[in-house]
Amino acid sequence: MHEPPDATARRATQPVICYPNHTLPLPDLALYSAARERAVKIEEITVPPREAACFNAQAGQFFRITSVEGPQVGDLNLWNAQDLSERFYSGKTRALHGTHLTRGERMWSSFPHLRPMATITHDTLEWYGMDAYGGSVHDVIGTRCDPYTGNLLAGTHYHHCCHSNLTRALADTLDLSLDAAEPHVHDVLNVFMCTGFTRDTGQYFMKASPVRPGDYLEFFAEIDLLGALSACPGGDCSAEHSSDTAACHPLLVEIFASDPADLRGWQSPAPNGYDRSHGR
Repeated sequence: MHEPPDATARRATQPVICYPNHTLPLPDLALYSAARERAVKIEEITVPPREAACFNAQAGQFFRITSVEGPQVGDLNLWNAQDLSERFYSGKTRALHGTHLTRGERMWSSFPHLRPMATITHDTLEWYGMDAYGGSVHDVIGTRCDPYTGNLLAGTHYHHCCHSNLTRALADTLDLSLDAAEPHVHDVLNVFMCTGFTRDTGQYFMKASPVRPGDYLEFFAEIDLLGALSACPGGDCSAEHSSDTAACHPLLVEIFASDPADLRGWQSPAPNGYDRSHGR
């Protein structure tokens, strides 16, 4: 097909940011930092390689995900602890903040709630930025490795991909059947994963994560949370995922309780204020 005469002019049209975010309510990072100084660790959970585990963080607490033993990425799901229908909305989070998250940015919840669930308060990989390939860390563009895509592309039945890991962990934690738990599993924050899109074909790519033992991503829980974290079977995702060949390592989740006095003036965010009349 021939290009139209004005093809160059059409390509040269300037982009417009879809959701300018300068009016978003800003987290009080100074308040969170001060509260974190006196917060006390109350629990820790080790997520085994190629498995997932659930954890709880109440509103006003902090939770930290740390790489231990070796480079490892993780897939994170979050739900409202009292209402699983309110869950992390990766697509809207991506629209509001960009393809990758870091300190000061938030994980937003699904409609009709659309409110902050958690705020990133510390990121030891913040230095990475965007590399020459267009790659960065902690993405909200990948969906999670899953058995359905594996079966579609390779005819396999691999059960320790992140989707299945998260399904089993949620089922075990809430005493649900696998069939009942699976619909609650959703698109993830890919913690520590280094990803981007190729410039020529626009395909989603991964590369070796820059994470090293001791690196961590820490969050402030804006509402009562149930979380699930999968230690991805791709390890550092330098070659492949959803297999038993990659070197995989555990991940550590730690929960820290704040002194309520240190959060004076802070309130858990209310659900979105849209009246839900939808023009009727």
